[in-house]
Amino acid sequence: MRVLITGAAGFIGFHLINTLLMANIGNDNCSIVGIDNLNDYYDIGLKEERLGILSEHIAATAFTFIQLDLADREAMSTLFSDYQFDVVINLGAQAGVRYSIENPNAYVDSNVVGFVNVLEGCRHNKVKHLIYASSSSVYGMNTKQPFTTTDCVDFPISLYAATKKSNELMAHSYSHLYNIPTTGLRFFTVYGPYGRPDMAYFSFTKKILAGETIDVFNNGEMQRDFTYIDDIIKGIVQIMNKLPAPQKSTVTTATAPYKIYNIGNNQPITLRRFITAIESACGKKAEENLLPMQAGDVPITYANIDALVEDIGFKPNTSIEDGIEKFVTWYKQYYSY
Repeated sequence: MRVLITGAAGFIGFHLINTLLMANIGNDNCSIVGIDNLNDYYDIGLKEERLGILSEHIAATAFTFIQLDLADREAMSTLFSDYQFDVVINLGAQAGVRYSIENPNAYVDSNVVGFVNVLEGCRHNKVKHLIYASSSSVYGMNTKQPFTTTDCVDFPISLYAATKKSNELMAHSYSHLYNIPTTGLRFFTVYGPYGRPDMAYFSFTKKILAGETIDVFNNGEMQRDFTYIDDIIKGIVQIMNKLPAPQKSTVTTATAPYKIYNIGNNQPITLRRFITAIESACGKKAEENLLPMQAGDVPITYANIDALVEDIGFKPNTSIEDGIEKFVTWYKQYYSY
């Protein structure tokens, strides 16, 4: 099986490739091409460190890395033509809710233009399955809990969320028009070792260990469905071989081999409990600067994962305390605390 993974130097992409290479030891049933533009949204050194680990892997002969921008239409077309992928997993995107307010063009280039280039590559080269990252952000400030994939998501409150919703719409159109099986994954607040430095758990750990004050929004009352990275990867791996059947709806006659899943822990926790878990793992109390809710933030995310359990037989189960303990252990080792 020939697999393309975009965002290969990113948090989720790195862990996915590492897992697939581990599974590939002793056989040649999977060859992987990873692409990434290595932008400077956060520390490039961390991205290079991830790639270094992959290149030193015992099964690294099954992995090829190419520095490439999703928005480069000609380069993307050539990539698909040269490799003739069976499966494409699109994890490459401009991430971050708050940054989308500051730099909207980066989100359009990567998340919209780049995704069209991925879809066109799948269309013209007979890709058997496209899996792509969506986000819990598409639910915006929906009041119904937990969030279900059949809920209305027509009211995004950030450009980032709007681009992810657009990905789902574009994927459906290509599934309908060209019979391309597509599966969208709405990730819920992913965390863990080698994670993104712009995420709260990363910056909280850094500041608590350094004795610095952390900014706590909405008095710590926000709730998030935090999902440990290993659970996310297990879900993706199992979904790779689960082709979506043509979906029918009561509101349209259009059919398409198209599916969307939530991947979350199905157990939202307060920011307060989250901070307590980090304090416990660090062995230090946090100094807090209490602030109001930021633009683009939502009060709660809560994933209904019934479809994931029913179709895939998988349910994330890592507690926030266990996951944060693993992250802080990695952080101390990586940054020599």
